[in-house]
Amino acid sequence: MTLYEMTYEEGDEVFAMSLVESPAIEEEFLLLSTEKEELKLSAYDTDQRLIVGAALVPNKPIYRKDEDGKEYYIFFSEATVAKAARDFVKNGNQTNFTLEHSQNIEGVSVVESWLVEDEDKDKSRKYGLNVPKGTWMLTSYVEDEKLWAEQLRGNKVFGYSLEGKFGSEARRELSDQHLDSIVDNIKATIKEYINA
Repeated sequence: MTLYEMTYEEGDEVFAMSLVESPAIEEEFLLLSTEKEELKLSAYDTDQRLIVGAALVPNKPIYRKDEDGKEYYIFFSEATVAKAARDFVKNGNQTNFTLEHSQNIEGVSVVESWLVEDEDKDKSRKYGLNVPKGTWMLTSYVEDEKLWAEQLRGNKVFGYSLEGKFGSEARRELSDQHLDSIVDNIKATIKEYINA
């Protein structure tokens, strides 16, 4: 399988965020509670209606399959993640949201956007999120009560997935050993999630 680096040049853009059941970056967001209790995915507060999660993780291989059935992996460098995060806010796209990449939705706004600079001291650690340096993090406010109740509190969507235009460059063919390593990481993540 081929590994492609996604590039970000002039004219490229992240124009929307989608709330999805299965985020490609395999990072779920948290629904924030005002209580002092431990924050968990199922925690929520109808007064705040805030969600926090990773929008994009640098250097993480993401499995893709095109319309013709061709399988490959993509990744975003730390520099590309930073450019995409900056331009998303600069271009005023904080209220552009979709549901499962298919339906435009109103009543969701990004209220915080930041890049993780220090893995140990970043705000993401406060929420128990273990993401690497360079990760693009978002906090969004869900004003739409029906969307909050049905999709988020109803446990139908679990993460962010960006919508945008990027270029790409083939980096290398992945060896069987590299693919086995990726599969082992996915298995470990699933096991950790089940045992949590």
